[in-house]
Parts: sequence; structure tokens; C-alpha cells
Amino acid sequence: MAKALRAVGLTDVGRERDHNEDSYGLFPEFNLFVVADGMGGHRAGDVASKISVEAIEEFFRETEKDDITWPFQFDPNSPFSVNRFITAVQVGNTRIFKRSNEEEDLQGMGTTVVGILGVENNNAMHVVHVGDSRCYRVRGNDIAVITLDHSLINDYLRAAPDLTPEQLAELPTNVITRALGMQDKVLVDHQTLETEVGDIMLLCSDGLNGMLDDSEIRDIVIANRGDLQQTARALIDAANTNGGDDNVTVVLVEVVEEN
Repeated sequence: MAKALRAVGLTDVGRERDHNEDSYGLFPEFNLFVVADGMGGHRAGDVASKISVEAIEEFFRETEKDDITWPFQFDPNSPFSVNRFITAVQVGNTRIFKRSNEEEDLQGMGTTVVGILGVENNNAMHVVHVGDSRCYRVRGNDIAVITLDHSLINDYLRAAPDLTPEQLAELPTNVITRALGMQDKVLVDHQTLETEVGDIMLLCSDGLNGMLDDSEIRDIVIANRGDLQQTARALIDAANTNGGDDNVTVVLVEVVEEN
């Protein structure tokens, strides 16, 4: 059965920042949706996040043509759609890294990115991410974190899973270990999920999950189910009510029956 995707996006500067370094993109013609959270120097973060979103969209448009030169090695063991999505993110990384090295005001800039791509008539979707922007799935009354933050604390947990709560509490929670623009190459994590009608996928910058725990996010999505715009607004309002320490961006994608 073919399925369709409905999507909304919303971003807010928050209560503590004087400018917004987040970007997002809704590209329903490709069933493609992206959130990026920029970092690095005055106004440089918003440049990096914007470059990443624009590069991903542009690569998808370019690969509609037959004569494009593939910029990175094609993995023959993965479907074209996976290669396309990962390569689009890598193109963004290259552009950010190049601009960062060419322009003094932009040195050190980078961005996280998280995105989803509907495939197989939206009966499945690819999820890619770099950094700590997240993808959640709300199915029925349950919420699942689909991505694993590329963070210092998670790196420690992978290396030493038996760390005590006291040891974990001594580690900084806001240090990310992977981002676009930090090096000339980047490793992009990806996975493929089957979809069900009624699934709501949530892409967000850490300005949301830094202010709300997963159960609070779940409850807001469930309470506002049926109105994606209202859901996005409610999530951002709740993050700001809880402190609004950072920019907050939300993209919601609902899986629906195709008419």
C-alpha cells in the first residue's frame, strides 16, 4: 500500500540566544526532510546549517538528471537511495569545510544534521544523522529515539558501558564528537525503518530535547495529534517555558494513507 507524508517545520530563537543558528528544509517532492543545528563563531553557525540544508536539496535536484558526476565513491552494497542521501550530506560537509577554510569570519563553523527520506512509496524511510540533532518516532502511545547522539558521553559509554552514574555525572553533556565541517570527510550514520500509517516522525535540534525529556515530548505529540502545526508550536512553547536555553527547531512528518 502506498503511503503519503505530511510535514510541517517550525524554528524559534529561544529565550537566551540573540540569533538563530538552526535551519530546516521540507522538500515533499523528494519525501525529504532535514534539520541542522549550526555552531561556531558569531553568525557562522547559521551559515553552516543553511549550507547543509541547501546542499542536500541541491544534490537531490541534481541527481534527477542523468549526466551528473557522482562526487564520492558509490557503495554498490547499498541501494541508490541510501547512497544518494549519504552523499548529499557529504556534499554539505565538503562545502562547509571549504568555506570555513576560505573565509576568516567563518573559521571553525560546523553543523549537526538529521534527516529522513521516504522510499518504497513511503512504506519505509531512511534516517541519516551527524551530531546530536535527533530523530524520534511516535507510534501509538509510544516514543522511540531513532538516532544515537554523536556525543562525548555516548563515546565513553561505548568504550566503558559499566560507568557508574556518579562517573557519568562528571562528564560534560554538551560536547559533540561529530559534525559537518570539522574535517574534509565525515562519517554519516544511517538506518532504514518500516513505516506504519499514523507514525509521526520528529526531527529536532537539541534545543528541544535539552529542555524536555522524552516522555514530555511524547505527551505533547499525543495531546495534539491531528494538527501538526499545533503540535510543533506546542513543543517549542514547552521548550521555551522550561528555559529556552537554545534555538529550537522541530520538523514533524506524519505517515498517512495515500488518497
